[in-house]
Amino acid sequence: MNQFEWTQLLNPEFYITFELAGVQLGLFIVLFIVFAETGLFAGFFLPGDSLLFLSGIYSRDLVENVAYIGGDFMNVTILSTLIALAGVLGNMAGYWFGAKSGYYLFKKEDTFWFKKKYLFQSKDFFEKYGGKAIIFARFLPIFRTFAPIVAGIVSMDKKKFMFFNVLSSFLWSFTLIFSGHYLYGMFLGYGIDLKHHIEWIVIGIIIISTFPVLMKLFKKPKAKAE
Repeated sequence: MNQFEWTQLLNPEFYITFELAGVQLGLFIVLFIVFAETGLFAGFFLPGDSLLFLSGIYSRDLVENVAYIGGDFMNVTILSTLIALAGVLGNMAGYWFGAKSGYYLFKKEDTFWFKKKYLFQSKDFFEKYGGKAIIFARFLPIFRTFAPIVAGIVSMDKKKFMFFNVLSSFLWSFTLIFSGHYLYGMFLGYGIDLKHHIEWIVIGIIIISTFPVLMKLFKKPKAKAE
């Protein structure tokens, strides 16, 4: 048995291939991570996009001990659906948490660090762009953790939230998992096993997924006209 190293916790492959007493627990760990990243405040540091992409590569290993039924397409669909449902439940938990804490924030007096007007501005933003915000946030690290919480805080319409919650979760899950699965098969046809290049895949996905966030953070605001 290989000795455990804390750096493994940053590697999505560690969770996917995790075994305990000879039992493959990867699928259950992946489902929990997706739920935690989209439903718990502390989940923002967990791997998201790279985890789903690698789940597509390891799709057979993940589902064969739980729901493997023999058909390649059907098994990838089952995996994508299970992960999408975990994302839906995670966002529901985040929304519930935000809705419960939002009452106290609306009652809170203004301070140097907290201005109630920003809460009302956020409410107006989600009323107007809530659907797009939920969808875009699903594909962005950190934002997918806090978007449902903010939606709950500003009392975004529940039916509207659930519609975009389900839509965004299935888009996110199916896009990344199917991409990982079929790109793996395509490269394997050329003699390239992506499982031997996991580190570079993870780094590439992190760069691609965080680039829009970094651009937003470092973008200089336009100077106001005199």
